[in-house]
Amino acid sequence: MVAFDQLAKYLAVAQLENKPPIRLIGSLLQLSFARNPGAAFSFATGATVAFTILAMAACLGILWFSPRIGSNPWALVFGAILGGAFGNLIDRLLRAPKIFQGHVVDFIELPHYPIFNLADSAIFCAAIGGIVLTMRGISIKSEQAES
Repeated sequence: MVAFDQLAKYLAVAQLENKPPIRLIGSLLQLSFARNPGAAFSFATGATVAFTILAMAACLGILWFSPRIGSNPWALVFGAILGGAFGNLIDRLLRAPKIFQGHVVDFIELPHYPIFNLADSAIFCAAIGGIVLTMRGISIKSEQAES
């Protein structure tokens, strides 16, 4: 996930920055370029350092918690969250304007929806997956561990 996200962002910078959007499916889906200093939907753009620290904490927390996950569906959910958080963390750590204050590269645009990237998609899909697993009563621990 992280490799695909970073490759896509590399290509977005190379092919989309300072250029008009590329329409893929009419006005339904296009590739545009944006740098986001804030959280999702450009929320709290002045808190880039705080988001960097939160992303680091989330990644470390998931890594610490991961040995306790005994369910494959939950492992997929937490893996997608980790991959997405780490993908955007790399941007915050290494991209302009400076270390710990880097702006996340966004490039996927849908109508009436903020521009986003593959890491954001992974986090969003994992959140939906986690909600579904919770609603279905699927435990984070394996069935064997609970017996």
